[in-house]
Amino acid sequence: MSHLFFEGMLLGLTLATFFGFGPAFFALVQTSIHRGFKSASLLAFGIFLNDLLMVVLCLMGSIQIVTEPSNYFWFGITAGVVLIIFGLVTYSRKVAEPKDTDNDSDKDNNDLPIVVKGPPWITFIAKGFFMNIVNPFVWIFWVGVVVGISARLGGDEHKLTTFFSGTLIVVLISDLLKAYAAFSLKKFLTPKMIQLFNKLAGAGLIIFGFYLIGRVIFDAVLTT
Repeated sequence: MSHLFFEGMLLGLTLATFFGFGPAFFALVQTSIHRGFKSASLLAFGIFLNDLLMVVLCLMGSIQIVTEPSNYFWFGITAGVVLIIFGLVTYSRKVAEPKDTDNDSDKDNNDLPIVVKGPPWITFIAKGFFMNIVNPFVWIFWVGVVVGISARLGGDEHKLTTFFSGTLIVVLISDLLKAYAAFSLKKFLTPKMIQLFNKLAGAGLIIFGFYLIGRVIFDAVLTT
């Protein structure tokens, strides 16, 4: 069975390398820069839970609920709108410039870490979870993968569990590494560079959102 786990890891590595730079990637990096590695890790865990749910539902056959044409259309529109909103918020996010002061005591105080109370931890898990769950292309992708692997392994539940455990673990680790890399590089980024990244990340999310909406409308026209 170990070879199946290893094969699943290879699939996860492929997904992380060639398909790991979508909306979730922008959200991970942006969260890591602005909220820290812990918050980005919670976001990555939410994405992991979403992928896990999709694999389980695919294996159970419940995927027909979201792949039915009418549901597919509205899931796609909803996902596109959500991504556009995320993108606009990210694009317009302002980065505070550090304030200089001539007062030595103020300088000492400025050296102290400023604790800013952010959203509760469950918010980041929910954001990661729902970012993908309304995206029909993610569902369709997992349907294709699960169906193909299930056919190859003869529907053996134990073998499938072993295989996809390797896949999902690698995807989770890769997301954590992306978040950690962004967090580590944060100290080398100037406010202007972070502001530029916000605009790039926001634009990327907006483009993904419009692409998703356009794609589902195009698919709907073709099927009518």
